[in-house]
Amino acid sequence: MSNNNPTSTRDGVIGQDGSEVITVDQATGAEFARYPVAGKKEAAAAVADARSVAAAWWDLGFEGRAERLRAWRREIAVSGEEGAALIHTENGKPLDEARVEVLGILEHVQYAIENAERVLGRRELPGSHTVPNQRAWLEYQPYGVVGVIGPWNFPLLTPGAILIEAIAAGNAAILKPSQITPGVGEWLVRTWQRAVPDLPSVLQTLNGFGATGGALIEAGLNKLAFTGSVTTGKTVAAQCAQTLTPVLLELGGKDGVVVAEDADLDEAAKHVVWGAMQNTGHGCISLEVAYVVESVHDEFVEKVSELAKQVRVGSGEDAEIGPVPLPTQIPIIREHIRDALERGATATVGGLDAVGDRYVTPTVLVGVTPDSLAATEETFGPTLAVVKVADTEEAIAHINASRYGLGSAVFSRDRGEAIARQLRVGMTSVNDALVFSMNPAVPFGGRGDSGYGRKQGEEGLREFAYPHSFTAKTGPAQFSASTFGRPAGAIEGALAGVRDMILAEGDKKAA
Repeated sequence: MSNNNPTSTRDGVIGQDGSEVITVDQATGAEFARYPVAGKKEAAAAVADARSVAAAWWDLGFEGRAERLRAWRREIAVSGEEGAALIHTENGKPLDEARVEVLGILEHVQYAIENAERVLGRRELPGSHTVPNQRAWLEYQPYGVVGVIGPWNFPLLTPGAILIEAIAAGNAAILKPSQITPGVGEWLVRTWQRAVPDLPSVLQTLNGFGATGGALIEAGLNKLAFTGSVTTGKTVAAQCAQTLTPVLLELGGKDGVVVAEDADLDEAAKHVVWGAMQNTGHGCISLEVAYVVESVHDEFVEKVSELAKQVRVGSGEDAEIGPVPLPTQIPIIREHIRDALERGATATVGGLDAVGDRYVTPTVLVGVTPDSLAATEETFGPTLAVVKVADTEEAIAHINASRYGLGSAVFSRDRGEAIARQLRVGMTSVNDALVFSMNPAVPFGGRGDSGYGRKQGEEGLREFAYPHSFTAKTGPAQFSASTFGRPAGAIEGALAGVRDMILAEGDKKAA
């Protein structure tokens, strides 16, 4: 396997040239599997194959697609343990956490089955005074072929949710999984092919590095969904702009949590520690910074520190968080901790010694300055930076000053919703952590450097279909608004009629 000096980012290796993707068993570091790298020829063939079946898939209608989605859901459920084992091996997360991804996918398929027609089906629209002899309606129609570039941190749930929405909307889809976890993507496609043998090419996969993703974009997609770092997301968006290919970007985050003076500190501590450390902190929605009102700061720090010490790290059955699958993330985690300490923070748990070659144990940093890397840039590791604030207004200001705008959390007995509504982010959990990601009905996405577009919920289904508006003449009209030769005074009379109606409405309100 050749190597042309690859550039490393949080997404992995970009621009690496080679004939194979070699994955490792994260528990041992030993080679696990090899996959051929797809190039421009393979990408073009996959898109052509997808396009050849897209019309047939759309023609099945909502019920025909729902029938096949039900079969797919059954197949995923039957072979779910195999999928979870692959996630555990390639990503390294504990097996139960891998099972959570399988469970989430099953819920997403069910949501699509139950809601696709309601959200995307034909709907009648109100008439118009200007053209009263016209009826109007709206339909959502598929783009055609959707490409999905997936991440390694949630290799099934993140791309899978998007693929489900794209397919339920009537598109064919092609997944380019992370080069760290290609086996997970291959497994998902196999479940589809077993469940839907009459249209197997509705869902395909292409393995490779960044160049494969670029080839997929160049192959003539009708829409792309990308999940990954801000740096790579901007590159992807620029490439898509060359062909005006619409793109959904789910990028990084620096999610903050507000701990108010009236928070239940026991509840806040357990949810914040989990939200910061779960999946080894490898989540764009991980709670990386806690802004804690000074009156409860010390007690909160004591509680989170005690809980963080108890988090079990490893690859065994009792582990709660696993290794760091991406070697280039290790120095970033180390640098963020070092920067915070040099600026005066202290580590009540962990610290620089917590960062090993493959495993990172939890770190809680206290006295973190708002301008430190640990408070401003995505760490993507099992760390929690605690910033003391005078009040919740200061906490809100810090979160809203971030260039990111993905998720957040608020802990307050009486003001949780009021505080949450002031946060300029895409999602907020009140008195809990990250649960907006667990409900397929809740739209997921951010603003600013966290990207644009939405997956999940009604917005997620509409993300992969475009609105097609229709009008149709129902009969003759007093005059035609869409031809020349109108009767003299017709438009003047119509305007006067609308004016009188508006004035009458005002008179009724005044009375």
